[in-house]
Amino acid sequence: MVRIRLQRHGSTHTPSYRLVATESTVRRDGRFVEILGSYNPTAKGKTPEVMLDLDRIDYWLGVGAQPSDTVRSLIKRYRKAVPANA
Repeated sequence: MVRIRLQRHGSTHTPSYRLVATESTVRRDGRFVEILGSYNPTAKGKTPEVMLDLDRIDYWLGVGAQPSDTVRSLIKRYRKAVPANA
């Protein structure tokens, strides 16, 4: 089964994450099928920096990929923040 989940990058105490589509049996930072976006919770500003490719995320959700709980909430917040036609 394909999962959409976070893949940790960055250095100690300053994490940044990639949203990736990957097989559910692969380790957290292992092989992935496609990069779908990025998430930086320790951005310079007050709010976390989120960049998602909603078209590709919708494709993967359409073919049966399951997002993790954290990714599901990030997608939901990103859809509210970014207008549909932008």
